[in-house]
Formats: sequence, structure tokens, C-alpha cells
Amino acid sequence: MRHRLALAAKIAAAASMALLAASCQSHAPSASSAADRAPLPTMERVMRGASACWFKSGDAAFASYQLAPELNSFTGRPRILVVERSKPTGRPVLVVQAEGNPSKLDAFGPMMAGPSSVRINHDVVRWANGTSGC
Repeated sequence: MRHRLALAAKIAAAASMALLAASCQSHAPSASSAADRAPLPTMERVMRGASACWFKSGDAAFASYQLAPELNSFTGRPRILVVERSKPTGRPVLVVQAEGNPSKLDAFGPMMAGPSSVRINHDVVRWANGTSGC
């Protein structure tokens, strides 16, 4: 629960910064920027970042896991799962999901109680806000 709150606080801070920056602009935000904050585009950005930075890069913290995206969600909560490579149908060790518009992110699972949790939070928030790269 503490990790969920930490992630929510970071997202709220990032959203506040974005709102502050937008209020300084002389033009209204475009319709596409509002659409970019919806759950699906948000989780698509997170999935691309996780795939490139955690898995394809050969990151040691994620070497024994694989990514299982579930972006086509009828519940309105697209998500990505991180599962053990040896048990791809087993319980996920990490779930990152988004819902609502603007998206509210949630990350939970055993990895959020481990040494990578701070990094996971930071990466997910960064990617959700549109920053790419590792």
C-alpha cells in the first residue's frame, strides 16, 4: 500500500508540474494531449519503456522475468505484467495498470517490496509522462 501511495504522490506531483507548465502557455492544450493521458496511450508508453529498458537491454534485475502486456482490456484498466520466465502462466511479480482519464497509475506485486521498487516507480512515472529512454 505504501508503494501505491508513493507512486500516486509522484504522479500527482508530475501532473501538478504539467498543469503549471500548461497554464504558462499562451494556447489551450490540444485535444491530442488530453487523449494522451487516457489509460491505453499511457500504458503503451510504459510498455515500450519497460520492454526496451528492463528486458531488451539485458537488465540484471529483470533477467529472470518476462513482460506480459495486457493492453486490450475490457475493464478500462490496461496493464503490463512481469512474470517469471520459468513460469509464464504463474502469478505476476509486478503489475502496472492505469485507469481513469487522466490516468491514475498503480504498481503492485512482490517486486514493489524489493530493492527495485524505487527504480520501478521512477521509471513508470517517467514513461507515463512521455519521457522515453532508460
